[in-house]
Amino acid sequence: MSPEHCARRSHVIMVEPALAQLAKLTASETHHLDRAIVAISVNPALGTEVPGTLLRDYTDEIDAVRVIYYVTALKTITMVTYVEA
Repeated sequence: MSPEHCARRSHVIMVEPALAQLAKLTASETHHLDRAIVAISVNPALGTEVPGTLLRDYTDEIDAVRVIYYVTALKTITMVTYVEA
């Protein structure tokens, strides 16, 4: 499929607490997290809803990664609030 026909990815932004957690990860953990972030940017509905909030919780059990995030109303920006690897 040519680039002009690909689905548009959301822009991912890491908020301050997630950036602090990211700084503590090893290179291998960061690589696994990158794969999860790409998956979320392509399909922001991947994670499960956290009841009573706008947050979504995505866990990739193969790469042992957990990301908590929320998506803006137009689904163009994904705000990552927590990472765990």
